[in-house]
Amino acid sequence: MRRRLVLQTLAAAALPAFAQARPIRLIVPYPPGGPLDIVARALADKVKDSLGPVIVENKAGAGGNLGADAVAKSAPDGTTIVMGAVATHAINPWLYAKLPYDPIRDFTPITGVAQVPNVLVMNPDTAQRLGIQRVADLVAYARQHPGRLNYGSGGNGSAGHLAGEMFKAQAGVFMVHIPYAGGNPAQLALLSGQVDLNFDNLAAASANIKAGKLKALAVTTARRSTAMPEVPTIAETGPALSRFDVNTWFGLFGPAKLPADVTQRLHQAFVDALNSPELKARLASLLAEPIGGTPDQFAAFVKSELAKYEAVVKTSGAKID
Repeated sequence: MRRRLVLQTLAAAALPAFAQARPIRLIVPYPPGGPLDIVARALADKVKDSLGPVIVENKAGAGGNLGADAVAKSAPDGTTIVMGAVATHAINPWLYAKLPYDPIRDFTPITGVAQVPNVLVMNPDTAQRLGIQRVADLVAYARQHPGRLNYGSGGNGSAGHLAGEMFKAQAGVFMVHIPYAGGNPAQLALLSGQVDLNFDNLAAASANIKAGKLKALAVTTARRSTAMPEVPTIAETGPALSRFDVNTWFGLFGPAKLPADVTQRLHQAFVDALNSPELKARLASLLAEPIGGTPDQFAAFVKSELAKYEAVVKTSGAKID
């Protein structure tokens, strides 16, 4: 009997600490099927050997706020985490008049996961008609013809809308914003010539770029995309736009006061998964690039993004009650 008890104790000690507890709930604050959801499910499958079962739960609503808030108000025991994003932790705090959580105070950053560049695309016929082949041409035309150009987005306060507002402010131009009910309608409007340009998600626009149906002028990130290295960055245009840097990012957060050892265990498991060939290939297929980094590095990044979007959202005038 004593020998059996010793063996059982040793076997339990050999299991990952999290495998002995309840399964981990990984909240995705958006509907199933999007890049964030796809990556979350791939990560959950990859870390099950080190953390035990990880159950992905989609809790969509209020632009991601419902899912983020559920984790903010959960117990800090490591069994409930969220795949937060630029919207939930950098844009929504300034966009929503009342947010049920504080993006810094109510969360423990675990690690950045991935980022997807946005891309400045034009309708090819419009670009040819106006003689616009690069961003510098676009800026020159917009300065000479204020209000003549328009751009579409997936809605007021969306990433595409705010990228456009940042571009207008830094380039010193005025273009008319036309919001649509989602990214797909906005892209269809661009393809049909109803709008002149969009700041679209690269993954969503890539097929039409490769088919020649959209003209890619530049990516919005500080560095060129590995998926389309031939496309320059907006920042390469010149001094006025040298600080331009916008991307769609997402990463893992736990509730506030998550113990340091629990945070580190989660961080190590998910970073190891991100560095695996399988996850790298999955991200590449979505035109996403891994972020990784320590919890402290991710925390500093989130704070910088929050500060950046404060000015952009206020300049745009976008607000959701």
